[in-house]
Parts: sequence; structure tokens; C-alpha cells
Amino acid sequence: MKKIIKAAIFASFLLLTASAKAEQTALSDKKVAYGMGVETDSENRPLGAVQAQNQYGDMGALFIGEAENKRLWLTFDEGYENGCTARILDTLADKNVKAVFFITYDYAEKNPELVRRMIDEGHTVGNHTYSHPSLAECTEEEIYEELSRLHAYVSDNFGYEMYVMRPPKGEFSERVLAAAKDMGYTTVLWSFAYEDWLTNKQPDEAYAFEKITSKTHNGAVYLLHAVSETNTNILGDVIDFWKNSGYLITPM
Repeated sequence: MKKIIKAAIFASFLLLTASAKAEQTALSDKKVAYGMGVETDSENRPLGAVQAQNQYGDMGALFIGEAENKRLWLTFDEGYENGCTARILDTLADKNVKAVFFITYDYAEKNPELVRRMIDEGHTVGNHTYSHPSLAECTEEEIYEELSRLHAYVSDNFGYEMYVMRPPKGEFSERVLAAAKDMGYTTVLWSFAYEDWLTNKQPDEAYAFEKITSKTHNGAVYLLHAVSETNTNILGDVIDFWKNSGYLITPM
């Protein structure tokens, strides 16, 4: 999946050829506010994620992996730091698991030591845009600007070239997916998420463990928020459950 992108070529993305522009005029600007829903198939795979993968997979998007493979991806959104990320990284190191961390410019600028640690310890750092807008509400130029500015910042300050991106709020359009793909990015959404981001309303650990593990399925893309104390506390047990169930937690 990895695609190396050099920051120096980003300007060329804004200068699309006439034929490329003509092709993009056929793309829809309709906002998709993605959610995988609660209905599942006989293999516990969310129908919303499967349908989205079938519809948008050819446009460089990943909602859920192949049904035949007993593997999953563990991803974290990092909008701001709540004192949990270092502990999450400790657990991942202890369990020998690689994860994906989607960061914004604000996060990278304020927490360079954590971003450096993510990279040094072999995790994937993903583009969650420069200023966290709804990309579906941005112009084409603004989409490129949001992705390219953060990409250049991470490249210049950490020597790391990002290749996966997650649209804020899970909001995208066909034009957003096409722009990201033009830039060499895979757009990563999810096939599991739950209300874990409210720091003053954290779910009970037993409830969260059951919620997360009961939704395990082949090809799962898990979205957790790294501001969650509950997620941080139960992460090791969740990983043990997945491994004991025969799942491979793979890097992107």
C-alpha cells in the first residue's frame, strides 16, 4: 500500500492537465457523511463498510479489507493530545503491534516528540489534514492545500513521507477521493468506530472491551481515538483477544 510522495512535486498537483480536469468534472461533489451502520452480514462484517468498499474502493479508498483474510488494521485519530499516546505506544511496543496514527498540523507542531516516536517505532503516520476541515466542503484547490501543507511539514520536520489519509469527520466526496488518489494517497475510513472521544464521558472499560471485541471481523479497520483513557487502559487486553482469536494486526 505504501507510496512514497516527495513534497517537492506537490505544486504539480495543482496544475492538472486539461484532460485530467475534464475527467474530474464528471466526479460528484456530493458530501458523503460516512458511517458503517449497525447491520452486519453472516461474517460479522458491517454492511455499510462492505457497500462503501464496493462503491469507492476503485477510487483509492479503504473501508474494510478482504473477507478471506483474518487480519485487521488498528488506527488512531490524533486531533489533540490528552496524555494517552505515550502509553498507547508503550502497549503497542510491548505487544509488538504496528498501528496507524492520523495527525493534524496542530498535533504535529505541538507534539513533535510523539510523532518522532511513532515514526521511529515503525508505525504509520497518516494525513488528517492541515486544519481539520470537512474536505467535502472544500474547493479542489483547498483539498490539495490541506493535504499538501501537512505533507510538506511532516516531510521537512521528520523526514517522513505520508501515504494514507483520513478525511475529518469521515466526510468526503468523489472529488475528495480523486484528489487524494492523484496525490498518491490511499483514503482510509473504517469498519469499526464507537463513541470513545468524549473525554468527560468515557465508557466503562468492561463495556468498551465487549463493544470492541464483539465487532471483530475479517479485514476490520478499527478507528479508536487516542484521547480515550478507556481505550488506553484496555488496549493490551484487546490486542491479546485479537491475537488469541488468530488475527494478524498488520501495518499499512
